[in-house]
Amino acid sequence: MPQEGFEGTIETPHGPLNLADRTLVMGILNVTPDSFSDGGRFDDTDAAVARAQRMLAEGADILDIGAESTRPGAAEVDPDVQLRRILPVLQRVRAAHPGAILSIDTRSAAVAERTVGAGADIINDVSALRHDAAMVPTVARLGVPVILMHMKGTPATMLQEAEYRDVVKEVIDFFSARAGEVELAGIGRERIIIDPGIGFAKNIFHNLDVLRRIDEFHELGLPLLVGPSRKRFLGHVLGLEQTDDRLYGTLATVAVCARARVQIVRVHDVRPARHVVEVIEAIRHPEQFM
Repeated sequence: MPQEGFEGTIETPHGPLNLADRTLVMGILNVTPDSFSDGGRFDDTDAAVARAQRMLAEGADILDIGAESTRPGAAEVDPDVQLRRILPVLQRVRAAHPGAILSIDTRSAAVAERTVGAGADIINDVSALRHDAAMVPTVARLGVPVILMHMKGTPATMLQEAEYRDVVKEVIDFFSARAGEVELAGIGRERIIIDPGIGFAKNIFHNLDVLRRIDEFHELGLPLLVGPSRKRFLGHVLGLEQTDDRLYGTLATVAVCARARVQIVRVHDVRPARHVVEVIEAIRHPEQFM
């Protein structure tokens, strides 16, 4: 049986996230022209808001809004540009859905500051708060939950950084150290979520090994988020070049994560992922149907 990880709730400005009952589904909303899978589809505010509303209707527990692509080779996006992309979407979604849990995918303290002020609940930083020196004190002061992701290098350099003796052990050691560092800086452990960074400075073997051993991350006692959706390693496994063709591969990884009691999965396709999670939970607790 897989290890049992964190079981409890995380408090956010717009309500608690219950991480005890089932794996939660985070819907991805990229308001960018160049993200690897859906860049350019939702960089118009009306299209982005419509997409957000659809994902919430399909059962998204969290929406993750990002305005800076972190695909391999991507360049940094100025915080002012990120804010011009995010704020109109965030404000309209918050007004229409007062109880929604909204996350902002950014490495910028300025973006974190403004978006939390505009109604965001969570900061999701692919650099684990290391890219911008102001991020740790800013998040500590804002008092919101934070997602720390593992990545070596930057999106522009990470493909050259994919070297490990034991990828799972090294990523766990990274989180053990990093969580301690940010906790000492004023970010309570009860606000930390970890993401092993599927596809970030990891080759196909590393990604598959992380998923195969994903329950080992529970030893840290922290909520775990995994984002495998439409990633390149699935294309390699399945021989599929187009990202939209990788739905079934993504759902296989969602099933693995749900079976291993991963607390959150981050996906583009909310309804199918939610169905997978609900069936896994039904198998785990068939007595509810007696």
